[in-house]
Amino acid sequence: MNKTELYYKLNYVDHSRSKRSEMATLVLLNPDLVLPLMNIALQIQDPISARACWVLEFTAAEDLRYLDPHLDLFTELTSGVRLESAVRPIAKICEYLILEYYKAAPENNPSKLSADHLEHIATSCFDWLIGPFKVAPKAYSMTCLYHLGRSFDWIHPELTMVLEKDIHIGSAAYKARARHILSRL
Repeated sequence: MNKTELYYKLNYVDHSRSKRSEMATLVLLNPDLVLPLMNIALQIQDPISARACWVLEFTAAEDLRYLDPHLDLFTELTSGVRLESAVRPIAKICEYLILEYYKAAPENNPSKLSADHLEHIATSCFDWLIGPFKVAPKAYSMTCLYHLGRSFDWIHPELTMVLEKDIHIGSAAYKARARHILSRL
């Protein structure tokens, strides 16, 4: 299947879990589709890009190793995505990657994330946290930034400042996650 055929198939993916899962299974069975899927996701002005992000999230949830050869492209995607329906799945993938990265001891870490990748993710997470996005990407960003603060000493003070400033105006879910993160800082 080529990029054009994949793009056509994404037209039939909707927000339902079953459709996203069905398409992710296709990608998992054909790992060569990850690159065209990311290229479609990079077409950030096209509404189909959000559907590609949904499928990418479901694929990453099954096995993050499918993203390893494409982490440079993925981190490029994180800095460019702006559609609300695409930001949430990309932020969730970032959370998956960061949790996996910090789960293992550094010398045993199987992740292919480099310091540059981590820095790109941190920058994107701050953009989502302070930007006009819904609570889900903000919550995923808080978790990512909390862990990334173990590698970058500038993150925790900045994160603390943002959370303390915005906790009073956030939704109940935002406040709950912010309180949780602040208690750990």
